[in-house]
Amino acid sequence: MARERDAFFVSEANQQAVAQLENAASWPQGKLVLLGPKACGKTHLLEIWATEQNAQKIDPLREFAPPEAGARVVVDNLEQVAGILPAETRLFHLHNQLQSSGGLLLMASNIAMRQAGFQLPDLLSRLEGTSCAKIDRPDDALLHAVLLKSFMDRQLSPTPAVLAYILKNMDRSFDAASDIVAELDRQSMSTKRPITRAMAATVMA
Repeated sequence: MARERDAFFVSEANQQAVAQLENAASWPQGKLVLLGPKACGKTHLLEIWATEQNAQKIDPLREFAPPEAGARVVVDNLEQVAGILPAETRLFHLHNQLQSSGGLLLMASNIAMRQAGFQLPDLLSRLEGTSCAKIDRPDDALLHAVLLKSFMDRQLSPTPAVLAYILKNMDRSFDAASDIVAELDRQSMSTKRPITRAMAATVMA
């Protein structure tokens, strides 16, 4: 999948979040949570930031070596850490280490911190005290870009008319865009036929 900055489409739904990511010097305590619904581009933004900042990607669900002092770190799928005590403990220590050494911590979650189900009170207080960059529900321009990128990632090239039909009739969510493209890909492969408006209508019925 394309993860370059040029492959990320900025619209009214995400432009404020992008601006916050680009100004890491303004993050209180050197950390930020990118919050938004599934498949909205959070992981893509983390990949861009990690590349540009030479950041280390860490998964608290697994053991990891402590990062160097002043390191830049990204943690994706933060909601998956909630409720798993060893992972929460590792994330808690990561917070403390980066804060004490002047590092930067960029995290992403589908769920607000209070609703995610974190068990360690000290970790939850740190997460709730972290500034959030929110990606809103998609506007038409962003949905169109997400659809187009999803098709391109699968090396599919539907006609503009098919794209317009999907955009007009689909549920207004990133999940729906991802699911529709995946099913159209499956249908096209199984029938050995190009993606058509009729195929899209069947998939979305």
